[in-house]
Amino acid sequence: MDYPARLDVEMPATIGRWRPLFQWILAIPHFVVLYLLNIAGQVVGLISWFAILFTGRLPKGLADFQCMVQRYSTRVSTYAAGMHAQYPPFDFTTTPADPGGHAAAVAFTVPLEGRNRLTCALRFIWMIPAAIVTCIIGLIAIVCWFVGAIAVLFTGAWPEGLRAWVLKGLRASLRLSAYQWLLTDEYPPLSFS
Repeated sequence: MDYPARLDVEMPATIGRWRPLFQWILAIPHFVVLYLLNIAGQVVGLISWFAILFTGRLPKGLADFQCMVQRYSTRVSTYAAGMHAQYPPFDFTTTPADPGGHAAAVAFTVPLEGRNRLTCALRFIWMIPAAIVTCIIGLIAIVCWFVGAIAVLFTGAWPEGLRAWVLKGLRASLRLSAYQWLLTDEYPPLSFS
């Protein structure tokens, strides 16, 4: 499925055994920056909501800023989860296309014109089923992450099935965020595949 918000992670065959349990500590500076970016992203989201509601289009600058926030958040999440060893850059490139150079590639296809005003107006109500499914996938992903982190402690590699579920949780979260913050009118898939 080719959803307008895409995440691909290049994972090495082996990973440092300590990484999944302690790598999140190294990401603390990114969590501070991400906290501030999320506040700005919420303000931009509100402005975007009014812009789409009144004009039927999303201004490019607002869309690009939201893409940057979501990309930054997803890169920090994949790193903190120990999915790869590449420290996320403090990269604030505002573009829907992934600028490259990182193990977690996050790209968006953002329609600017012809946006659906009705789905925009009711977005926070209509996203409830997708949020419920995303929460279920996320809970399963957290359990898989915990079991996978223990497996990495002993083997130095992520078991493929557990890794796939953790990535599924990260992708579901990215898709819901893209829909929530108006980067797309396409509803997130309500499936566990």
